[in-house]
Amino acid sequence: MEQRRLGSTGPLVSALGLGCMGMSDLYGPADRAEGLATIAMAVERGMTLLDTGDFYGMGHNEMLIGEALRSLPRESLAISVKFGALRGPDGEWNGYDSRPAAIRNFVAYSLRRLGTDYIDIYRPARLDPDVPIEESVGAMAELVKQGHIRHIGLSEVGAATIRRAHAVHPISDLQIEYSLLSRGIEEDILPTCRELGIGVTAYGVLSRGLISGHWSKNPNAGGDFRAFSPRFQGENLDRNLALAEALGRVAEARGVTPAQIAIAWVASRGSDIVPLVGARRRDRLEEALGALSVALDEAALAAIEAAIPPGAAAGARYPEAQLAHMDSERPRG
Repeated sequence: MEQRRLGSTGPLVSALGLGCMGMSDLYGPADRAEGLATIAMAVERGMTLLDTGDFYGMGHNEMLIGEALRSLPRESLAISVKFGALRGPDGEWNGYDSRPAAIRNFVAYSLRRLGTDYIDIYRPARLDPDVPIEESVGAMAELVKQGHIRHIGLSEVGAATIRRAHAVHPISDLQIEYSLLSRGIEEDILPTCRELGIGVTAYGVLSRGLISGHWSKNPNAGGDFRAFSPRFQGENLDRNLALAEALGRVAEARGVTPAQIAIAWVASRGSDIVPLVGARRRDRLEEALGALSVALDEAALAAIEAAIPPGAAAGARYPEAQLAHMDSERPRG
């Protein structure tokens, strides 16, 4: 599989990464055995980047990956971990904590759950409004010196925060949502990353299934967080599914699936971008891997842009209560 380096200082990873969140949390019930089989298949097929968060299933996702790692070549893999999100016993969200002492606590537990001596990329899940980013990055820089982590990443922060963090320690990559329905990073965040030599790991490349070609259910049951997403509600959902249908026609004309063309579009935006696919099953992973063989010429790119123009999505990508705390969504200046 093609390899892409995460920024100028980060690791060399597969051109497609596996996002493991859905194997434990937030998309309804998941099958443990199928999750393990999917991780094993991903590695067998050349995927080396596995992404998780210590709060996915309150540690369950890290333990799942840790179980998978027992029979996988650890040194050839890059494990990316997000930390800092606080959750309660009922799954509720209670803010973020990126104090230096908390970071050392979080990483200790992650290392134990993963069953590894180091984490390849460690990043705060969101900006903690009560802790200067310089303090958080400084604490992670100490962990790099001590060998507990190898690279420092960021997630869902804006250009100004990226600059402040990078001034303390080189940042390997920014993890942020990027898809045909979510192109906000193109204005300021992506140019800033490129100026500083910071890569992008793009999640939500299928807009949580909206443009996958497989959306056919109401998310209101089984703990699926999409039930609260503005893009999955009422008229917004109807409008977004119409966009998905238009993309489906473009894909069909080229003999590929909507998911494959959507993933290929993100991958085509630059060699410094690595799409993360949240496949929970081997059949979905097989389909996603097919995106690597999709070549998009100028005609195809024009057809995709016509099907889903910039800004066409109906509804925000997160509920307002969450957007209010996302540094990446703050106006410039």
